[in-house]
Parts: sequence; C-alpha cells; structure tokens
Amino acid sequence: MIDSLHRFHGHGSLRFVYKNGEVARSRYFIVKTSDNPRREHSRVAVVISKKTLKSAVGRNRVRRRVYEIVRHEMTDFTHAKDIAIIVVSAEVREMEPLELHRSLKELFLKSGLYKNREKSAILSEV
Repeated sequence: MIDSLHRFHGHGSLRFVYKNGEVARSRYFIVKTSDNPRREHSRVAVVISKKTLKSAVGRNRVRRRVYEIVRHEMTDFTHAKDIAIIVVSAEVREMEPLELHRSLKELFLKSGLYKNREKSAILSEV
C-alpha cells in the first residue's frame, strides 16, 4: 500500500483527473494523468468497477498488486501528477506478476511519467 500522502482523498479531485486528464490505454488498463502544480507529491488512485470484477476480494487483491507496483515505480516519476489507474479487464486478476509489472510500466512510459525516458525504456525490457 502507498502512503496516505500519495492517495486521493475525496471524489472531487479524482473527478477532475477523469475529466481533464491525458489518457493512455492498453488491453488491461487506462491511465489518466493530470499535472498538479499545487502539490509536491504525486497522488495515485486505482479504480476497478464491479462490472469488471464481481467479487470484492478480487477487486481488492488486484488493487493491492497494482499499488505495490506503483509504490516501487513512483521514485522514477517526474513531478507531482495526479494519476488514476482504471482496470478494465478481469484478466488482470490471473496475470503473472512480471507481466503485470511490464504492462503498467509501458503505460507509465506512454504517459510520460518517468524522469528519464531512455532509462525507463531499458528497464522495461527486463
């Protein structure tokens, strides 16, 4: 789990990211990002609808896995951004950890979240 400092609090700011954020899509995820000059740290939300995964246990398990990957990758992010990761496929629940990590890194790279694009591209090969 990520620190409280890096989480969204309330629906208003998350709604702003939904409406005004830049979008990067893959088969499993949609990542919406928005600059936030008023904050020093990035904020992240992982959203999974009941339509995607019926059971709360499954949604929470996927959410924890994604948050763990984000927690490790946040050190390489540029400046403060608001990030909403929307899970759109139930296949994420059975994905191998390495495949899940690679899929998210590709979306983060596509979204321009990393400080150094070349370094991130090399790391995504692993």
